[in-house]
Amino acid sequence: MLFLIELIDSVRSFIATGGNVLYFVAFALLLMWIMMVERYWFLAATYPTIRDEIIAKWDARSDTTSWYAHRIRDTWISETTELLERNMITIKTLVAMCPLIGLLGTVTGMISVFETMAQQGTGNPRLMASGISMATIPTMAGMVAALSGVFFSTRLDAKVKLAKAKLVDSLPHH
Repeated sequence: MLFLIELIDSVRSFIATGGNVLYFVAFALLLMWIMMVERYWFLAATYPTIRDEIIAKWDARSDTTSWYAHRIRDTWISETTELLERNMITIKTLVAMCPLIGLLGTVTGMISVFETMAQQGTGNPRLMASGISMATIPTMAGMVAALSGVFFSTRLDAKVKLAKAKLVDSLPHH
């Protein structure tokens, strides 16, 4: 319990140092990871059942060579591809947005530095230090969030492409 309280205090102090923009970075990061975990779950638990049903329906068909059979096959592949690629664009967009949100924090931090300089002058560096922290911490947080998302979303995208390719190969059309 004490560890949890210390963790919460540490996060609060980090957000206080970096500014309110960190809430937006955290929200984007949380949303991105929820979507990525859902996609990994879909690929591991739900998709194999869907794939097996489609393969079984294809294998049960007596006609797999006619034009009509090819359209059915293409439709099943298209529908499954749509299921596989659901939320992938949103995940990639969130990955790209994280550094931009961090840069918004940089702008707000620099505005704080300029306000301090306008009110107090440039003679006291301690007064400017909090604004500089507020300018750099959100940028760092946005970059770290994006880097975690880039690696896992790239792997997820590769898994989606591989799953689609294996499905296409499992539905022969002679």
